[in-house]
Amino acid sequence: MTQRSTPTGDELLKVLGALGNPHRLRIVAALAQGRNYVSALARDIGMGRPLLHMHLQRLEAAGLVSGTLELSESGKAMKFYELTPFTYTLTPEVIAAAAPSLTDEGGPTTQKTQKERTG
Repeated sequence: MTQRSTPTGDELLKVLGALGNPHRLRIVAALAQGRNYVSALARDIGMGRPLLHMHLQRLEAAGLVSGTLELSESGKAMKFYELTPFTYTLTPEVIAAAAPSLTDEGGPTTQKTQKERTG
């Protein structure tokens, strides 16, 4: 995912949340060397496949990696992952521009509701 001029608050939170984990940073670093299939990637970074799948799903949901299912010569299905090109610039201005578009708890809608309740 290439950054638009200003990501939405939800997009920014999703990316920061995805990268805010040491296992996911290791996965991104490993995939920076090139695409790889799940079993080999799990061996390369020393992680079990179920845990790796969970982290890959989080990275994929944030638009940082993409996965494709391919058949090997023997007919075995293999899931390959690769990095999606991305660039994010994090500045106070980017955060200020993204914050008004937050829809998760703590965003403008929730704050307005809380203000209305307290009078």
